[in-house]
Amino acid sequence: MAADEDNKKQVLKEPLSDKEYMKDEQRERLIDEIVKENTQLKKEIQRLETELQEATGNFQIKEDIPETKVKFTSLENPENDSQFLNISCSFQVSSQVLYELQKGQALITFEKEEVAQNIIRMGKHHLKIEDVDVEVLAKPVPLNSGVRFQVHEAYSKVKINVTEIPDGLPEDQMRDKLELSFSKSRNGGGEVLCVQYDKPSGSAVITFMEPGVADKILKKKDYPLYINQNCYRVTVSPYTETHLKNFQVFSGISERTVLLTGLEELQMTDIELLEDLVNIHFQREMNGGGEVEVVKCSLGQPCIAYFEEERNGMI
Repeated sequence: MAADEDNKKQVLKEPLSDKEYMKDEQRERLIDEIVKENTQLKKEIQRLETELQEATGNFQIKEDIPETKVKFTSLENPENDSQFLNISCSFQVSSQVLYELQKGQALITFEKEEVAQNIIRMGKHHLKIEDVDVEVLAKPVPLNSGVRFQVHEAYSKVKINVTEIPDGLPEDQMRDKLELSFSKSRNGGGEVLCVQYDKPSGSAVITFMEPGVADKILKKKDYPLYINQNCYRVTVSPYTETHLKNFQVFSGISERTVLLTGLEELQMTDIELLEDLVNIHFQREMNGGGEVEVVKCSLGQPCIAYFEEERNGMI
């Protein structure tokens, strides 16, 4: 009887072990599936992040804003001294649109839109270039998108930027040291209202109680800062706040410029002569043309043409 009981227990144990084995196997398969899915999701996230960076890069503006001449326009009597604390200005910026002119192509800009559109409608044109008949095709210029935005700039008369601050003191102590240093009248300073110190970048914004102190300090370009009996020359610069507003992407359309193709086979190196001949042909009314502003041809390497916005579209 005891042997039978042992056999019965053994029979009951074996199916239980098989079930446990199956559960373990299912669990492992499930874990493998989860790991594979996570790997695929990570790859998809990386792909989307790359696409986002590329898309963002297309709208970055890296050009320096050129200097612009300004003129005095009006005089106003301020109600109180607080109006002298800040100077602000705003202006609109429109980016130039680049077009890559390929070998055997030319761009021609007319004074009037209707002349350019007529040249495009005619399509094919026959030019005489050094006793060679050349057929060119007139097309609209396929331009890329451009951007425009407004820049609002505010210049403070009571604040300055301080950079190249040495990392020699704890944050609180450095803030106190800056306030003490820029308060000294013998160095051109004055009573300090507050100090905004950023330790990681080694920079600070100093706000003075009275206008005029900042102007005196800024004339020196740098300022002495004494720390532990050592004198450091920190850089001072105007404090400005810049805001970009009304950012727009626009589609440029050249109404007065025409793209000419079909000059690839010309065997000539004098680019100026070619541009003069193209100019002469399209100035003649009998050829459907009119007054020409500029002609640009490309016979060798591709070159870049720049278009800028005007009231009635792109030139």
